[in-house]
Amino acid sequence: MEKLLIVDDEAHIRTTIESILRTDGLQIFSAADALSAISQMEKECPQIVLLDIRLGASSGLDMFAELRRYNPRALVIFITGHGSADTAIETMKLGAFDYLMKPLDLDRLCGTVEQARKICREMYRPAAIDQPAMDKTGSDRLIGSGPAMQAVCRQIGRIAPQDVNVLIMGESGTGKELIARAIYQHSRRLQAPFQSMNCSAIPETLLESELFGHEKGAFGGADHRRIGKFEQCHKGTIFLDDVSDIPLPTQGRLLRLLQDGQFQRVGGVETLRVDVRVVAATSRNLEALITEGKFRQDLYYRLRGITIPVPPLRERTEDIPELAHYLMFRFNQQLGTTVQSISTDALDKLQQHRWPGNIRELQSILREAMIIATGPALLPEFIPLDVRGEIQDEPMPGESGLASGADGWQELGKFVETVLSRGTGDGYRQVIQKFDRLVIQNAMNQAKGMQARAAEILGLSRPTLRSKLRTILSAIEREKAETSAE
Repeated sequence: MEKLLIVDDEAHIRTTIESILRTDGLQIFSAADALSAISQMEKECPQIVLLDIRLGASSGLDMFAELRRYNPRALVIFITGHGSADTAIETMKLGAFDYLMKPLDLDRLCGTVEQARKICREMYRPAAIDQPAMDKTGSDRLIGSGPAMQAVCRQIGRIAPQDVNVLIMGESGTGKELIARAIYQHSRRLQAPFQSMNCSAIPETLLESELFGHEKGAFGGADHRRIGKFEQCHKGTIFLDDVSDIPLPTQGRLLRLLQDGQFQRVGGVETLRVDVRVVAATSRNLEALITEGKFRQDLYYRLRGITIPVPPLRERTEDIPELAHYLMFRFNQQLGTTVQSISTDALDKLQQHRWPGNIRELQSILREAMIIATGPALLPEFIPLDVRGEIQDEPMPGESGLASGADGWQELGKFVETVLSRGTGDGYRQVIQKFDRLVIQNAMNQAKGMQARAAEILGLSRPTLRSKLRTILSAIEREKAETSAE
């Protein structure tokens, strides 16, 4: 029988969680403060702990190490009503099992606890899983409390302390460099240099010199020795953006460096050694480029020690209000503007847009809106017309990759099994997206394509339904593009 300890200073939350999780084979204890929690850990030694990050004057993050001193293999699930990207990363770095935000999604809570119980049953054939705590460090600001962005933050927390190369994949403007900097800020290489290079912005003839350096006289105009980016960030981290644009000859030199840490400056004969962690990013399909002979397969596998897929903004529209308020605060400082708030109607307009340019486009739109705004509030009329134009009903295409009747639900079950068996770390997001797609398609079929009626059936607002429809349509378009590429 597994034992679970709930640590939260709010009695009604403890009672609610206990009533929901109460089941045969699970013994539940609760504590309202740090002292009681430590007493329960010492007495009962629970294998699973639900730990609130804020416990009055105490911090759940500070309690983490103390609790696991009594049971180093305890699976700790942090819960909080004051989450941020940094908090999510910190908890995963410490070795937390998961991170849940209040108000709690009860289905997810039950699923997470059940998964922890299964792991406990396997794990208690003694095997230590304790990880040393890391010192807290700052990081670039990652914005987003929605499930898609929180999944990315969890991945960063797991990956950052591990000294492996990382490949970040996502559309242009999704914030891939921010993610690379967050990995660096939470890594063991924090005290060493960080270098960033946009491979598409450097002419092909100069790229090798920028990366590897050159000797005096190596080519016309090389009147002195140049130290390249890799030498400059020895023991540190280099971020290679648009890595897909590196020409094939340079890819060969990069492959050698990744394989054995050795390289030569352009025009040089001396073999140099460096110790560098590479974080690469691309908005293109590298596997398709490999098929076309434009990217080396061996380099691809060297770069993708771990992959992080970054969702486009249209797939996480729930984060737009938080992003908009953060950008508004930042632009007020930069532009000297005094916009204090964003109206609900303006936020609705922003959430209805498809954002082909992602966060970079949102930045541009908000900057322009704040410059032309009059008064302390950002109203819909200040937002450029291409964003605030009314959105017409968009019919669901007949071929969506998922049947809409009974067969669709059977396919969903198979999809869940397949995704979970992959263990990629973002299974929950993928399953929810597929479930949304099936439910909304059924509702649209029942409503004969009328969004107003479908929204009424589902109990959603029309802006929310439109946002979900656009996410689904984008996914379908992407699937068709990938299929045609194959």
